[in-house]
Amino acid sequence: MRESDRRILKDRRARPTSLLSRFTLRGRRRAFRRKVDQQTGGYIDHYRADLFFLIILVTGLNILDVLFTMRILDLGGWELNPIVDSVIASYGDNFWIWKFAVVSTSLIVLCLHIKFRFVKAVVLDISAVYVGIVLYQLSLIHP
Repeated sequence: MRESDRRILKDRRARPTSLLSRFTLRGRRRAFRRKVDQQTGGYIDHYRADLFFLIILVTGLNILDVLFTMRILDLGGWELNPIVDSVIASYGDNFWIWKFAVVSTSLIVLCLHIKFRFVKAVVLDISAVYVGIVLYQLSLIHP
């Protein structure tokens, strides 16, 4: 075989797909075919409906948490979370902007990394914790 007949092909799988690429909005990757890729994790282009439901659920529960926290503070209660308490002391009634931004940014990061190990469990745990918080706040408002 002559030297010019041999092809040296660059392996496109040598580098993993980056977090943001040209395929982010137009790509077709929904899952990983290779077992190695499934075990190590990576980024996908399309997300499942159950993840969308969890993200919307946590966002809605975050909004309810803010509303119930404001109501409890109006009734003479206090904030148990020291970080949120210091934000309330700094920003007053506008603390919800900070809280919404922090939770939303965290959800976006978790959503982008959903195919990595343990991330799906973290999202499920966050939603369960928020359900517990909102139910506890409801018991404080309506004893």
